[in-house]
Amino acid sequence: MGSKIILIFTTALLFSIPSYGQSDELAVQKVIESLFDGMRAKNINQLATVFADDAMMQTIALGDNGPQVNPGSVSDFMKRISTTPADTQLDERILNFEIKVDGPMASAWTPYEFYVNGTFSHCGVNSFQLVKFAEGWKVVYIIDTRRKDPCNQ
Repeated sequence: MGSKIILIFTTALLFSIPSYGQSDELAVQKVIESLFDGMRAKNINQLATVFADDAMMQTIALGDNGPQVNPGSVSDFMKRISTTPADTQLDERILNFEIKVDGPMASAWTPYEFYVNGTFSHCGVNSFQLVKFAEGWKVVYIIDTRRKDPCNQ
């Protein structure tokens, strides 16, 4: 009887370990989804909740001399979103989430397609770095690529 209880306890413990990691991955995904939901809604308050203080943003642009890393800022991003005309709809569609978590750190790789007023604009990949603070997961860094093709439309 005692060995049966130990077996049941061990089995329950083994099944609970993967679900803990999956819940962190799901929480990271929800933060990223909230960012793009906030962007679509032009809701600056919602956007502010996903970013850590001093979060960084960068974009890789392909120029004649190869790739260039262009700096950005969260405050500039939020200003652009808040000043986007009401009749302009911005829609970044995440195609897939690849999320890795190690304790309080997470990394997410998210291929996307970007549409303006329902018309395809560009595609690329976002690379997110997040940290789990006392209040939850926050984005500390985003870098992305942007291109017209090849895209899988």
